[in-house]
Amino acid sequence: MLKVLIPVDDSRNSQIAVKQVIKEFMNNTAMEIHLLNVQPPFSRDIARYFSSKSLHDYHRDQAAKALGPAKQMLEGFGIPYSVHAQVGEKAKVITDTAHRLRCDHIVMSTARKNSLTRWVETSVTNRVLELTPVPVEVIAGDAVSKWERYGIPAGIGALLALMLSAAD
Repeated sequence: MLKVLIPVDDSRNSQIAVKQVIKEFMNNTAMEIHLLNVQPPFSRDIARYFSSKSLHDYHRDQAAKALGPAKQMLEGFGIPYSVHAQVGEKAKVITDTAHRLRCDHIVMSTARKNSLTRWVETSVTNRVLELTPVPVEVIAGDAVSKWERYGIPAGIGALLALMLSAAD
């Protein structure tokens, strides 16, 4: 039986990954599907003002919101799945969970970004690819916003121009 891990967040792109797995499931019903949502931890400075129960409840609620659309899509096709929600650094938790569950592959979707944006931003997908020996299927998602597509390169260009003018 093929074990598949799908990291899911509240983005439209993660729904694209779920749709891809649904297509694969239609061709091979011998699949065990695991949905995983990873919530970022609060810093110690913030966490100290709340009880551990309040933090746990908040993370649980946020995970339920993020997992809702993926669960609904799988249930709509009558596809069985397991749900996992954890708190931690996303890429590390994804790779650790894939290893712990002995997954055969991870299916992720990522936004379409230009090379400069990918170079500047931290990418969970790139980090997962670095950390895991498990094969990762990366599905191209939606294009990034105009701000990310043009704003970041323009900002970097302006910064470089300012640095060059200051050096003269």
